[in-house]
Amino acid sequence: MQDSKNAYLHVEGQSSNLEELIRGCSRNERGAQEALYKQFYGRMMGVVRRYIDFPEQAEEVLNNGFLRAFQKIGQYNYKGSFEGWLRKIVFHAVADYVKQHAKYNNQIVLVEKDQLLKKDLADNLYYDQLLALIQSLPSSTRNVFNMYVLDGYPHKEIAEILGISEGTSKWHLSEGRRLLREKIEKLNLHIK
Repeated sequence: MQDSKNAYLHVEGQSSNLEELIRGCSRNERGAQEALYKQFYGRMMGVVRRYIDFPEQAEEVLNNGFLRAFQKIGQYNYKGSFEGWLRKIVFHAVADYVKQHAKYNNQIVLVEKDQLLKKDLADNLYYDQLLALIQSLPSSTRNVFNMYVLDGYPHKEIAEILGISEGTSKWHLSEGRRLLREKIEKLNLHIK
């Protein structure tokens, strides 16, 4: 078993070997699972950290996502991106966690008209700064904002996944934009 584990660790960067890893995982080979985990850990943790602040909880959710992926890996049909398939499974682990731990107000709230950020303010933000600002949003608002803006989910799907109304999803998006606009304006990033 040790030899097969080392063989998997040496092939993780090559796409044809990704198929070997997937097949090894479907045979429940620990070496293949470990290599696949290491190969996709960073990108999948990025997905999880958009929604979950605390590293311990994020690690738990990510591990649950990988566990689900290993259990369902036989269903992957090699059509489309494996990373996309894995990302979807990890996202569902995140959504389940959010559903279990978030308390949403199921009232329909009127959506305020969104105002665009001044172009000069947004252009002066670095990606990491913007992600930090998004992380500072209240968790319910941040989750909806991330799902809509970063992951491209429509309000109808967000509502179904999180167990809220579409109106509440729209309100959280609007609230997230408003709060981000205020936080960015406080940074005084105006171009002279």
